[in-house]
Amino acid sequence: MRKNINQLCAQLANIGNIFPVFGLLMLAFTLTTTVIITPEANAQTPTPTPPSMLVTNLRVRTAVSGLNQPISIAFLGNNDFFVLEKATGQVKRVTNGVVQSTVLDLAVNSASERGLLGIALHPNFPTNPGVYLYWTCQVPPPPFETRFFPTQEECPDQPALGADTTNILAVPLRGNRVDRFVWNGTSLVFDHNLIKLHAFQNDGAPDPPNQGDSAQNPAGNHNGGVIRFGPDGKLYIIIGDNGRRGQLQNLPSGPTLTGLGPIVPDDQFGGPQPDNNHFTGVIIRLNPDGTAPPDNPFYDVGSKIGGEVGTNIRKTFAYGIRNSFGMAFDPESGNLWDQENGDDAFDELNLVLPGSNSGWIQLMGPAERIAQFKAIETSPPPFFGLQQLRWPPTRLADSASEALARLFDLPDSNYSDPEFSWKFAVAPGGIGFMNGRGLGPQYDGDLFVGAARTTLEGGYLFHFNLTGNRRKIGVDDPRLEDRVADNLAKFDITESEEFLIGRNFGVGTDIQTGPNGNLYVVSLSNGAVYEVYSRKQTFTSKIQKADSE
Repeated sequence: MRKNINQLCAQLANIGNIFPVFGLLMLAFTLTTTVIITPEANAQTPTPTPPSMLVTNLRVRTAVSGLNQPISIAFLGNNDFFVLEKATGQVKRVTNGVVQSTVLDLAVNSASERGLLGIALHPNFPTNPGVYLYWTCQVPPPPFETRFFPTQEECPDQPALGADTTNILAVPLRGNRVDRFVWNGTSLVFDHNLIKLHAFQNDGAPDPPNQGDSAQNPAGNHNGGVIRFGPDGKLYIIIGDNGRRGQLQNLPSGPTLTGLGPIVPDDQFGGPQPDNNHFTGVIIRLNPDGTAPPDNPFYDVGSKIGGEVGTNIRKTFAYGIRNSFGMAFDPESGNLWDQENGDDAFDELNLVLPGSNSGWIQLMGPAERIAQFKAIETSPPPFFGLQQLRWPPTRLADSASEALARLFDLPDSNYSDPEFSWKFAVAPGGIGFMNGRGLGPQYDGDLFVGAARTTLEGGYLFHFNLTGNRRKIGVDDPRLEDRVADNLAKFDITESEEFLIGRNFGVGTDIQTGPNGNLYVVSLSNGAVYEVYSRKQTFTSKIQKADSE
């Protein structure tokens, strides 16, 4: 399966053509994949059912409420944190359960899954006051006559502030970005941009011809957006496929019948090589200043390829990712984990090793389950499809060996089956590890998973143990020896009953251990941040109160 470097360089050679635009009337935007929430939702929706824990030793309370689509948090201290609002572009400071101030207000495009999405503090914060944000900027939308091309390729480095938009086309070609800001004690001040990534999706253009996607609606999903500093001091950024069908989506030749054969362009901007307009479906690993660390798994490969494509390959830690709302480091092993969302089948939990190829679009779930993956995705509507019309699920392989042989195989890349998956999608969201014994020693080092939809249990909270080597999911149910939950339909809990530890958390987009040792869950749909704590804390506080009286 390994390709020599000369073949790889030839395959990655830039096409670089920009195609003329003509086409049919733009159709109304629809979305056929996991969406964490509609842009219109806000803190004024009806009061949700309060979350609850399903074990007697844990309880949950509200840390802060009344927020507008909160999506991620970063702790400054005990009961003191930044919270991001996806649709408003605002970073707010919350102290002791009260919003103290808005420390930044970016002018975001929040259509679909875009917006203000991720935050990470520099590992040496506050000595180093760097605060890193992943967000989607905006530009004027193109007129109807040139609707398949954005009005700008990217936004200026200096971020625009203030008013936001939900116009699906009001975004530059590379409108997703990660910037470093500086915390001065009262506000976040822009320092510099690290990277600008693909955002514009309007793929029904007449060129490239004969792709069968003239009915493709514009979209704004699969932006990923989670950013984390690892124990190595490097910044990890995850972006979904953003609707691309190129080499990093395991179509080495672009959207051909099998993904193999003579190279064809992915879209009206070129591809399928991972130039700046097609660098998606990846986990990126950067130094805090935005440069590529020399110990990245494909650094040498990228250096040999050279140019824009080689530069992006050097930054790549993992690829073949459809989309993700959750990425976290195991506090015990230092290993990186993510969750990856399937379309209708085989959501995943993955241990992400350096150089991982996660398999999308050729694979979701274990390779040996390829027949089930194909059967579900080619079932009659609403199942049929993989979102992008130019590569339908009928093109999926008929065997594991065939699918594996089609993968885009960077030297020293590695594919492995997910550590856990669900046959039918349950739409996992944010993930996080319990770091410490704040909830009790039995939860220390365990993985918690939120929901990207409220369909199952009003927004489940799942709890997973890891095995002793910290590389696998521990299970008790003998039906799960294969680490696949064979549920019966989408959002069905069959074979996941043992993992359910909480319900009614809404859309859970971030899960973190706080400085006080408790577990915090951000609920985008409920406009709140929840705090899970040990029942023992309640007893202790009552005893202390009684003693003081």
